Amino acid sequence: MSKPSPWLDVSIPLANGMHGWPGNPPTVITMHLGTAKGDVCNVSAINFNSHTGTHMDAPLHFLPGTKTMDDLPWDAVIGPARVVEICDKEAIKPAELKKLKPRKGERLLFKTRNSAGSWRKKSFDKDFIYIAKEGAQYLVDCGVQTVGVDYFSVGGFYQDGIETHHVLLGAEVWIIEGLNFEHVKPGNYDLICLPIKFHKGDGAPARCLIRKR
Repeated sequence: MSKPSPWLDVSIPLANGMHGWPGNPPTVITMHLGTAKGDVCNVSAINFNSHTGTHMDAPLHFLPGTKTMDDLPWDAVIGPARVVEICDKEAIKPAELKKLKPRKGERLLFKTRNSAGSWRKKSFDKDFIYIAKEGAQYLVDCGVQTVGVDYFSVGGFYQDGIETHHVLLGAEVWIIEGLNFEHVKPGNYDLICLPIKFHKGDGAPARCLIRKR
Protein backbone atom coordinates (compact mmCIF):
# COMPACT_ATOMS: atom_id res chain seq x y z
CA MET A 1 0.00 0.00 0.00
CA SER A 2 1.48 3.31 -1.06
CA LYS A 3 2.08 6.03 1.50
CA PRO A 4 -0.03 9.22 1.28
CA SER A 5 1.73 12.10 -0.42
CA PRO A 6 3.24 14.67 1.93
CA TRP A 7 2.15 17.38 -0.51
CA LEU A 8 -1.11 19.21 0.17
CA ASP A 9 -3.07 20.66 -2.73
CA VAL A 10 -4.38 24.05 -1.59
CA SER A 11 -5.84 24.94 -5.00
CA ILE A 12 -9.50 25.46 -5.85
CA PRO A 13 -10.85 22.98 -8.44
CA LEU A 14 -11.87 24.38 -11.81
CA ALA A 15 -15.58 23.63 -12.17
CA ASN A 16 -18.42 24.53 -14.46
CA GLY A 17 -20.33 27.52 -13.08
CA MET A 18 -17.94 28.15 -10.19
CA HIS A 19 -18.32 31.61 -8.74
CA GLY A 20 -15.69 34.24 -9.32
CA TRP A 21 -15.14 37.97 -9.05
CA PRO A 22 -18.39 39.77 -9.97
CA GLY A 23 -18.30 41.11 -13.53
CA ASN A 24 -15.57 38.78 -14.74
CA PRO A 25 -16.45 36.21 -17.42
CA PRO A 26 -17.87 33.04 -15.82
CA THR A 27 -16.28 29.61 -16.03
CA VAL A 28 -18.10 27.49 -18.61
CA ILE A 29 -17.10 23.88 -19.30
CA THR A 30 -18.85 21.91 -22.03
CA MET A 31 -18.29 18.46 -23.50
CA HIS A 32 -17.03 18.99 -27.06
CA LEU A 33 -16.51 15.28 -27.68
CA GLY A 34 -17.73 12.45 -25.47
CA THR A 35 -17.54 8.67 -25.50
CA ALA A 36 -21.02 8.58 -23.90
CA LYS A 37 -22.44 10.06 -27.09
CA GLY A 38 -20.45 7.83 -29.44
CA ASP A 39 -17.24 9.80 -29.96
CA VAL A 40 -13.89 8.03 -29.78
CA CYS A 41 -12.61 10.20 -26.91
CA ASN A 42 -13.58 12.85 -24.39
CA VAL A 43 -12.63 16.48 -25.08
CA SER A 44 -13.87 19.35 -22.95
CA ALA A 45 -14.16 22.97 -24.06
CA ILE A 46 -13.28 25.41 -21.27
CA ASN A 47 -13.99 29.14 -21.20
CA PHE A 48 -12.59 31.06 -18.22
CA ASN A 49 -10.82 34.33 -17.37
CA SER A 50 -7.20 34.75 -16.35
CA HIS A 51 -8.13 35.31 -12.69
CA THR A 52 -10.23 32.19 -12.19
CA GLY A 53 -10.06 30.09 -9.02
CA THR A 54 -6.51 29.68 -7.73
CA HIS A 55 -4.42 32.08 -9.80
CA MET A 56 -1.58 34.57 -9.81
CA ASP A 57 -1.51 38.30 -10.48
CA ALA A 58 1.25 39.90 -12.51
CA PRO A 59 1.99 43.63 -12.08
CA LEU A 60 0.34 44.18 -15.49
CA HIS A 61 -2.99 43.26 -13.88
CA PHE A 62 -3.28 46.82 -12.55
CA LEU A 63 -0.23 48.69 -13.83
CA PRO A 64 0.13 49.24 -17.62
CA GLY A 65 3.58 48.70 -19.09
CA THR A 66 4.84 46.61 -16.15
CA LYS A 67 5.90 42.98 -15.79
CA THR A 68 3.75 40.15 -17.14
CA MET A 69 3.45 36.47 -16.20
CA ASP A 70 6.41 35.82 -18.53
CA ASP A 71 8.57 37.75 -16.06
CA LEU A 72 7.67 35.63 -13.03
CA PRO A 73 10.87 34.62 -11.19
CA TRP A 74 10.55 30.99 -10.14
CA ASP A 75 12.13 31.76 -6.79
CA ALA A 76 8.96 33.68 -5.94
CA VAL A 77 6.79 30.56 -6.10
CA ILE A 78 9.13 27.64 -5.42
CA GLY A 79 10.83 27.29 -2.05
CA PRO A 80 10.21 27.76 1.69
CA ALA A 81 7.00 29.52 2.68
CA ARG A 82 5.19 30.32 5.90
CA VAL A 83 1.47 29.86 6.50
CA VAL A 84 0.27 32.34 9.11
CA GLU A 85 -3.20 32.59 10.65
CA ILE A 86 -4.97 35.93 10.80
CA CYS A 87 -7.49 36.52 13.60
CA ASP A 88 -8.81 39.92 12.50
CA LYS A 89 -12.38 39.51 11.24
CA GLU A 90 -12.14 42.35 8.72
CA ALA A 91 -8.71 42.65 7.14
CA ILE A 92 -4.99 41.90 7.39
CA LYS A 93 -3.56 44.98 9.09
CA PRO A 94 -0.14 46.19 10.32
CA ALA A 95 -0.94 45.58 14.00
CA GLU A 96 -1.28 41.83 13.50
CA LEU A 97 1.44 41.65 10.85
CA LYS A 98 3.99 43.18 13.22
CA LYS A 99 3.48 40.25 15.62
CA LEU A 100 4.18 37.82 12.77
CA LYS A 101 7.49 39.57 11.95
CA PRO A 102 7.56 39.20 8.13
CA ARG A 103 11.07 38.74 6.78
CA LYS A 104 12.80 40.08 3.70
CA GLY A 105 12.42 37.73 0.75
CA GLU A 106 9.76 35.66 2.53
CA ARG A 107 6.87 33.88 0.83
CA LEU A 108 3.96 34.56 3.18
CA LEU A 109 0.64 32.71 2.91
CA PHE A 110 -2.36 34.01 4.87
CA LYS A 111 -4.96 31.73 6.43
CA THR A 112 -8.16 33.55 7.46
CA ARG A 113 -11.79 32.65 8.10
CA ASN A 114 -12.19 32.71 4.30
CA SER A 115 -10.85 29.15 4.03
CA ALA A 116 -13.54 27.60 6.21
CA GLY A 117 -16.32 30.01 5.29
CA SER A 118 -16.12 31.91 2.02
CA TRP A 119 -15.38 28.91 -0.21
CA ARG A 120 -18.44 27.05 1.10
CA LYS A 121 -20.87 29.76 0.06
CA LYS A 122 -22.85 29.20 -3.13
CA SER A 123 -22.21 32.73 -4.37
CA PHE A 124 -19.40 35.27 -4.15
CA ASP A 125 -18.65 36.42 -0.59
CA LYS A 126 -18.31 40.21 -0.66
CA ASP A 127 -17.26 40.30 3.01
CA PHE A 128 -14.08 38.22 2.68
CA ILE A 129 -10.92 39.01 4.64
CA TYR A 130 -8.45 41.02 2.54
CA ILE A 131 -5.12 42.83 2.94
CA ALA A 132 -5.72 46.43 3.98
CA LYS A 133 -3.69 48.95 1.99
CA GLU A 134 -1.72 49.80 5.15
CA GLY A 135 -1.02 46.11 5.64
CA ALA A 136 0.15 45.84 2.04
CA GLN A 137 2.55 48.74 2.56
CA TYR A 138 3.90 47.12 5.73
CA LEU A 139 4.59 43.89 3.80
CA VAL A 140 6.38 45.88 1.10
CA ASP A 141 8.45 47.72 3.73
CA CYS A 142 9.43 44.33 5.21
CA GLY A 143 10.64 43.14 1.80
CA VAL A 144 8.25 40.18 1.42
CA GLN A 145 8.56 38.80 -2.13
CA THR A 146 5.34 36.75 -2.40
CA VAL A 147 1.95 36.82 -0.70
CA GLY A 148 -0.85 34.27 -0.91
CA VAL A 149 -4.45 34.80 0.19
CA ASP A 150 -7.36 32.42 0.70
CA TYR A 151 -9.98 34.09 -1.47
CA PHE A 152 -10.22 35.80 -4.84
CA SER A 153 -8.36 39.03 -4.12
CA VAL A 154 -5.68 40.58 -1.94
CA GLY A 155 -7.80 43.74 -1.91
CA GLY A 156 -11.31 44.03 -0.51
CA PHE A 157 -14.58 44.19 -2.41
CA TYR A 158 -15.82 47.34 -0.72
CA GLN A 159 -12.47 49.03 -0.09
CA ASP A 160 -8.74 48.79 -0.77
CA GLY A 161 -9.32 46.65 -3.86
CA ILE A 162 -7.34 48.86 -6.22
CA GLU A 163 -5.07 50.42 -3.60
CA THR A 164 -3.77 47.14 -2.17
CA HIS A 165 -3.03 45.79 -5.64
CA HIS A 166 -1.18 48.99 -6.56
CA VAL A 167 0.97 48.86 -3.43
CA LEU A 168 1.96 45.21 -3.80
CA LEU A 169 2.28 45.00 -7.58
CA GLY A 170 4.01 48.37 -7.75
CA ALA A 171 6.74 46.90 -5.53
CA GLU A 172 6.76 43.71 -7.68
CA VAL A 173 5.46 41.55 -4.86
CA TRP A 174 4.04 38.48 -6.60
CA ILE A 175 0.48 37.59 -5.65
CA ILE A 176 -1.20 34.19 -5.35
CA GLU A 177 -4.98 34.38 -4.90
CA GLY A 178 -7.70 31.79 -4.42
CA LEU A 179 -5.97 29.40 -1.99
CA ASN A 180 -7.74 27.18 0.53
CA PHE A 181 -6.09 26.52 3.91
CA GLU A 182 -9.09 25.00 5.69
CA HIS A 183 -7.17 21.83 6.60
CA VAL A 184 -3.74 23.45 6.90
CA LYS A 185 -2.09 24.34 10.20
CA PRO A 186 0.10 27.46 10.45
CA GLY A 187 3.79 26.75 10.12
CA ASN A 188 6.70 26.38 7.75
CA TYR A 189 6.18 24.66 4.41
CA ASP A 190 7.73 24.05 1.01
CA LEU A 191 5.78 25.80 -1.74
CA ILE A 192 5.29 24.98 -5.41
CA CYS A 193 2.91 27.20 -7.36
CA LEU A 194 2.96 26.88 -11.14
CA PRO A 195 0.79 29.24 -13.19
CA ILE A 196 -0.31 28.43 -16.74
CA LYS A 197 2.24 29.70 -19.27
CA PHE A 198 0.15 32.63 -20.51
CA HIS A 199 2.24 34.77 -22.88
CA LYS A 200 2.29 38.41 -21.74
CA GLY A 201 -0.46 37.54 -19.27
CA ASP A 202 -1.87 39.88 -16.66
CA GLY A 203 -2.49 36.80 -14.51
CA ALA A 204 -2.95 33.05 -14.86
CA PRO A 205 -4.70 30.13 -13.16
CA ALA A 206 -2.28 28.02 -11.12
CA ARG A 207 -1.87 24.76 -9.21
CA CYS A 208 -0.47 25.30 -5.73
CA LEU A 209 1.04 22.64 -3.45
CA ILE A 210 2.61 22.90 -0.01
CA ARG A 211 4.56 20.40 2.10
CA LYS A 212 5.33 20.60 5.80
CA ARG A 213 9.00 21.34 6.50
